[in-house]
Amino acid sequence: MTHAWLPPHEYVKTIAQSTGYACLYFTDTAGRPVQLRSVYDREVWQWPGGNMDPGETPWQCALRECREETGLEFTGEPRLLGTHFIGHRGEVWPANHIGFIFDGGVLSDEQISAVVLDPDEHTELLVRTLEEWKPLMAPQGFDRLVAVDAARADGRAVYLEG
Repeated sequence: MTHAWLPPHEYVKTIAQSTGYACLYFTDTAGRPVQLRSVYDREVWQWPGGNMDPGETPWQCALRECREETGLEFTGEPRLLGTHFIGHRGEVWPANHIGFIFDGGVLSDEQISAVVLDPDEHTELLVRTLEEWKPLMAPQGFDRLVAVDAARADGRAVYLEG
């Protein structure tokens, strides 16, 4: 079988398309995960983050989204905790979706108190232990939380699907 060379603008039309998101994972000084409740689905708890803008790197996206959604200006270095792949979901999301989860570090009580949520994105911020998060989250979201928390603890990034 012969494959003809295609110019890049034609070739990309023949391969899987993807969108991307990036976020920051924070804990408080006691190691409890900090999460935000989504306005789009009250059952969804998530980290400050969102979809990448054209020309934006995952790290730039995580910083911008964190600032927009919480008012926090994260100044740490990029430390990848995990990547998250979500396959094409038809009309719900007609492309693959790839996420980059970075370590946002530890927030003091003062930093947490100073968070100003974007009301168009999130309705509340909670800080809970993993055990306390479990009944509040869908199983898949909770499994992702546990995996990312473990990745931070052992220093090895995790790959997640779904």
